[in-house]
Amino acid sequence: MEIRTLCDILTQLQTRFRKPDLLRYKSGGTWHHISTDEFASTVRSLSLGLARLGAGKGDRVAILSENRPEWTALDHAVLNLGAVTVPIYATLLEDQIRYILDNSQARVLAVSSAAQMAKVLPILSSLPGLQRLVILDPPAGGLPPRTLAWPALIQEGEGAHRADPRRFEAARSAISPDDLASILYTSGTTGDPKGVMLTHGNFSSNVSATLQIIPFSEQDVTLSFLPLTHVFERMVEFAYLSAGAAIAYAESIEAVPQNLLEVRPTVMASVPRLFEKVHARILDTVRASSKMRRAIFALALGVGKRQARATLAGRPAAFYVRWLHPLTDRLVFSAVRARLGGRLRFLISGGAPLAPDIAEFFCAAGIRILEGYGLTETSPVIAVNTLERTRLGTVGPVVPGVGVRIAGDGEILVRGPNVMKGYFRNEQATRDAIVDGWFHTGDIGLLDGEGFLKITDRKKEVLKTSGGKMVAPQPIENLLKTDRFISQAVLIGDRRKFISALIVPDLSWLESYAEHKQIS
Repeated sequence: MEIRTLCDILTQLQTRFRKPDLLRYKSGGTWHHISTDEFASTVRSLSLGLARLGAGKGDRVAILSENRPEWTALDHAVLNLGAVTVPIYATLLEDQIRYILDNSQARVLAVSSAAQMAKVLPILSSLPGLQRLVILDPPAGGLPPRTLAWPALIQEGEGAHRADPRRFEAARSAISPDDLASILYTSGTTGDPKGVMLTHGNFSSNVSATLQIIPFSEQDVTLSFLPLTHVFERMVEFAYLSAGAAIAYAESIEAVPQNLLEVRPTVMASVPRLFEKVHARILDTVRASSKMRRAIFALALGVGKRQARATLAGRPAAFYVRWLHPLTDRLVFSAVRARLGGRLRFLISGGAPLAPDIAEFFCAAGIRILEGYGLTETSPVIAVNTLERTRLGTVGPVVPGVGVRIAGDGEILVRGPNVMKGYFRNEQATRDAIVDGWFHTGDIGLLDGEGFLKITDRKKEVLKTSGGKMVAPQPIENLLKTDRFISQAVLIGDRRKFISALIVPDLSWLESYAEHKQIS
């Protein structure tokens, strides 16, 4: 499914995927639906409304909001105008927001609520380039100067469309793959965040490549809970819509378990932490159960793992496994799948390394996790496991159209149509990152004989002890985090005699354990 620019997504939705429930959200305890036609009409009105506010091709429009249908509609409105979306995490503080708005030279800012607006008002005087504000949920009282409520912006666009019905299509037709689509700010360990410039062609090539190997379909429903500000969730959402899949927005990260039961998604993208928590909770439930239940679980897990290994290897399992698996799966793992909605075809994991033990556990439970790898600078997907080709412990084969080679020091180098245009207003950083057409990822890895990419560590994070021993901390940190009592783990030991670990405990599990053991 080929798209040249991100504007083609809206075209495909209108011509191929007209459905009554393209987007879903929960309000007042009830799930509401937005049809394809409603979405397309809202995008057009918002786009023309932004134009009336003075935004045009190449201008930056920032979004400071939590995940919600309005985020998606506004993003597509900006893209179809030829302007540039600048996502801002809703959790950022005033100084961080000010830096992004100032560095990106944003002309318009949309905020979700009065709480987000309260972070912006104190810094407005230091942002002379910020012309207008839009608030999605306007408060009951009056609005600050230069601020427009969401309904008023839509009305402005509707008026513009009545005045010139051809204006929206004219703006869309003038957009090319080389035009800038978004500036995404990534935080490093030192210095200010860098603005990654991604074009329509960068995103579109990655969406098209992903859809060649990941079978999203018009029948799919997904639950969106990762921040749309992050390139992973945003690109996956572009892919969902390109395939005609429906998107339901989680109420909050805390509500995800309940929303899973309500939405019953068929596909979903997540970071490994969710899978680790589900795994830990299941094991904790098993530990607290009777001896017989623990024995049944152990049998089911053993049979499930043998079945999973055979499936991944493309060979039939042993006869006793094929005989036992339907029974043990129904007794144990059908309940695990039910906790995730009961309809999942597969999950996609990205953003951080996934422990092979976690991936194997879910596969044994009848839920495939397709682990991938990428960076903001690569739009983001570089490699991903597929239903046909999966190797646990790797991030899969390189996606179509992307080139990967391993430098002499082990660093992963990437080139292709998905590689960023550069860092916004930072030519030196761009020259440092892209050398002779190859983007330097900063990650250490290797390609095996069958083309599977394995990440071993970050180039700058490999530790060297005082004895000269090189230690890759990531595998050890990942193993530590599989323990239910550990939330985060960081290894230290550079230029030291030995390696140590800093542990951040999972307080909810510790409190539960202490209460169970009557420890005060």
